[in-house]
Amino acid sequence: MENSLSRRDFLTKTAKLGVGAYPALLALNLLPAAPAHAFNLRAGSGRGKHIIILGAGLAGLTAAYELRKLGYRCTILEARQRSGGRCWSVRGGATATETQNAQHTAGFDKGLYFNAGPSRIPHHHQLTMHYCKELGVPLEVYNNVNEGSYYFAEGKGPLSNKKVRAREIHNDMRGYLNELLAKTVSQHQLYATLTAEDGARVLEYLRAEGGLDIDKLYKASARRGYLEQPGAGNQVGKLGNPHRLADIVSSGLLDPDFYNVAEYTYELQMTMFQAVGGMDQLAQALEKRVADCLQLGAEVTQIQNQAAGVRVVYKDPQGTHELAGDLCICTLPLPVLSNLTHNFSADVSRAIDSVPYIQTGKIGLQFGRRFWEEDEQIYGGITHTNNELTQIFYPSYDYLSQKGILIGYYNFNEKAQRVGELSYAQREQLALQKGQLIHPQYPKEFEQSFSVSWHKQPHSLGGWALYSPEQRQTHYQALLKPEGYVHFAGEHTTYLTAWMAGAFESARSVTAAVHNRLSEQRVSYPTVGAKS
Repeated sequence: MENSLSRRDFLTKTAKLGVGAYPALLALNLLPAAPAHAFNLRAGSGRGKHIIILGAGLAGLTAAYELRKLGYRCTILEARQRSGGRCWSVRGGATATETQNAQHTAGFDKGLYFNAGPSRIPHHHQLTMHYCKELGVPLEVYNNVNEGSYYFAEGKGPLSNKKVRAREIHNDMRGYLNELLAKTVSQHQLYATLTAEDGARVLEYLRAEGGLDIDKLYKASARRGYLEQPGAGNQVGKLGNPHRLADIVSSGLLDPDFYNVAEYTYELQMTMFQAVGGMDQLAQALEKRVADCLQLGAEVTQIQNQAAGVRVVYKDPQGTHELAGDLCICTLPLPVLSNLTHNFSADVSRAIDSVPYIQTGKIGLQFGRRFWEEDEQIYGGITHTNNELTQIFYPSYDYLSQKGILIGYYNFNEKAQRVGELSYAQREQLALQKGQLIHPQYPKEFEQSFSVSWHKQPHSLGGWALYSPEQRQTHYQALLKPEGYVHFAGEHTTYLTAWMAGAFESARSVTAAVHNRLSEQRVSYPTVGAKS
């Protein structure tokens, strides 16, 4: 038909209109609608009850959003001059002050950003998807797995200090291991209970999975890429030889820095999404709905359970203030809460003081040219290293535009601790020095940077909670119960630590608990840690 639109045309036109990819995909039935996740709660007046919420991260904002639907009066106290907490997209003009570094300001060009906190939404985090839909936050696909990215291992092996495409290592290892298994199966040394027919089926699968030839041997194929690309006429393409297994191993490319294959990890399996324009669009959408009860720049210093209700002391530029409430929802990260004055029980105090948070940091590097796309055909995805960078993230937005921001490092634990001790300028120097070993275009194209060490951020003091199995049975359980008139929420009260879904799930759970407590009605709600 003359007036019909192709799917591609429809997506293009809706994007230009600002509609966003998520609703467009819904309209085309290419993506199922996120479940409603409705509460089994009866709406009420809230009986005039006042809930004090500590922290305007996703958990605090969502709890206020849901409680206000039920008629409760809420006050949100946030120490920062912005909402969102660790859900933070850094743009030009953003500022941060660390515990050992003075304030610095991002100078990124307009329209450019990087997600200093969460950057990915798994497709199975249904509650996160639900809030994106309910709040009108459009989504786009996040390219988490890219076989065109690199592995880079510093060392002394034959493949060390060289950038190697991820597809080469993945397919070479898949080939060698399946060759080994195929030989074992053919010699009847594996699964002796297999019939001859079943053994033949296993062999056929191993040949296909490993790209083996008819003799069950691994040889190079197009799976691992070309030295010369195929093209027109007689340009058939030229394949490279596989890397020797011994070279891969001796070069450290099977070390822990590299074997966490993203597509195997449940939370990192495609399809993944991101909020169009930055993950903080979620926080901003929530803030608009609770802005009249949000106080920024309000740093809490005391939480005191009273004979009836709770008293919170906080300070802002005007001085010190006290606030009384019927209940309090505390979403502050545990290392921050540990520094506050409170009258909690011994079990809860031990939990607050004992649960460690991961040390982690990121740096955004703005470049004047998207050389990773133009020169190396890398569109999204992650390069893995064994040095202080740990990971380099390529942006999954604004493909083929002029400028862009790489996440020049995303590191953890000891590496993040060492890098976090550096000044901002030293972190930039490190990121450029190590990064140009992989991308020699760095010196010519680099423009500016902004780094964040989450364990140095005074109102976070860490990336996310790290529970041991023993702590899940002790400290974690203590935080799941109300402490007098104080309820706890946040990713640290779920099995979804490090994910926005943890904040959303905990907000839903604490909302149900508070409403149940104050309205004395029976509430049915999934347990914390249920499917998200």
